[in-house]
Amino acid sequence: MKINLLLASFLCAAAIGSAQEKVDSEAIEKIKNEGFNNSHVEEIAFNLIDKSGPRLSNSNGYKRAANYAKEQLTDWGLVNSHLEPWGEFGKGWEVNKSYLAMTQPYYMPFIAVPKAWTTGTNGELSGKVVFVDISSEEDFSKYKGQLKGAIVAMVPSGDQGPTFKPDAVRFTEEELKELEAPVVQNGNDEDMAERRKRWMAMRELNQKIGTFFVEEGVGLILKGARGIEGTLFTSGGRGYLKDAPASVSEIEVAPEHLNLLARLNANGVPVEVEAEIKTTFDESDLQGYNVIAEIPGSDKKLKSELVMLGGHLDSWHGATGATDNAAGCTVMMEAIRILKASGLTPKRTIRIALWGGEEQGLHGSRNYVKNHFGDAETMELTKEHDKVSAYYNIDNGTGRIRGIYMQGNEGVKPIFEEWFKPFDSIIDNTTLTIRNTGGTDHLGFDAIGIPGFQFIQDPIEYSTRTHHTNMDTYERLVIDDLKQMAVIVAAFVYNTAQRDEKLPREVLEAESK
Repeated sequence: MKINLLLASFLCAAAIGSAQEKVDSEAIEKIKNEGFNNSHVEEIAFNLIDKSGPRLSNSNGYKRAANYAKEQLTDWGLVNSHLEPWGEFGKGWEVNKSYLAMTQPYYMPFIAVPKAWTTGTNGELSGKVVFVDISSEEDFSKYKGQLKGAIVAMVPSGDQGPTFKPDAVRFTEEELKELEAPVVQNGNDEDMAERRKRWMAMRELNQKIGTFFVEEGVGLILKGARGIEGTLFTSGGRGYLKDAPASVSEIEVAPEHLNLLARLNANGVPVEVEAEIKTTFDESDLQGYNVIAEIPGSDKKLKSELVMLGGHLDSWHGATGATDNAAGCTVMMEAIRILKASGLTPKRTIRIALWGGEEQGLHGSRNYVKNHFGDAETMELTKEHDKVSAYYNIDNGTGRIRGIYMQGNEGVKPIFEEWFKPFDSIIDNTTLTIRNTGGTDHLGFDAIGIPGFQFIQDPIEYSTRTHHTNMDTYERLVIDDLKQMAVIVAAFVYNTAQRDEKLPREVLEAESK
């Protein structure tokens, strides 16, 4: 037998006509009242962000946040609240000290963040900065035997000048209208293949550069980070893997500061810096964990079926991960609190999941799907697969909901149109787009035919100031937007739990060879 994934609906769209979709207006009013008049958003956000700290996967901060969430969900009356291992992730890692400053030709402290899972510097380093320019393996010969203990700098690319654009924006009516249209593919398969080929070649070269620096005994790498005006975008390699090769200590520097060093050097002015990085690796538990909890279903026939909601709990380490993605976890925890506090009794079981390892490759959600519902590579599915009606995700920052990505599932459109109507007063220009959106935790569900949805959110400062940056702090949250999101998510989850049928979905059809 050959298994294909085809988009289909359990019911045709015409039969689902919007007039037939039932919405419990009394329940929606209870959700609104609880969410807007008794909100716990600020309390949840404080605990996940300020109190837990940076939540890099398998770090102490992640563990603090996960344990808080587990205990809080239990206190609210959810059942089966637990930390569930999804498989091996790798080492935990902490920054114990980080310092970088220019000392010659004058003193200036620099904005810089150690790259995730980097090693320490074994004490304070100081000395001249050596600028390297390596664009191919042939360039290695220029530096061989010259870098022992050196502080090596790699100059950033891009323009760090004024942008003349606002950092924080909301979607305009025109932008939302454009989003409703199906996406137009730019370029052909050959173009995409060529871009991937270049990317793979650059990745391979970077790996060889790293090996070369280790072999040469480099003391510290100063890497120009992407960013502007004091905001820098942090990153990490694969040093978390238990068998990761040795590497050189690496710190990502605000591009303006590294540009300063480069300009001085290019004009014949010697530059020196001092730096110290202390880090700790934790190999005591290599497993990755998700936070799981439930509101049991109340209907005798439907309580074995599931509605899921979630967001990723892990963050990067340069700040406290407020908009990426404590915002999403705050919204999902608040949404399920609203449902519990409102006294509603959903027919289907509602399960919340806060994922780990998202930033390193959607590991927590993809492995959860594989462990419970099916393998996307083999398309071998479990009995639980047919029990899930939908999964809802939040992971695009603090901006309020403006609509939803339907992931190519036309069958849900008339249903979602009805579900959005009670919120016309708090959503401007509600947008339902057939487009797919990627890069986050609904993809694992979608890959095996379970309806997985990500909401459309106002961008605010997500791409300009907060996503993976050293400025992703509590101050970047828009609290009223989080309240709006939680109320809408709670309503969508409740409506999904109450339907007579599961949502129209991608179904798996078997064909004979």
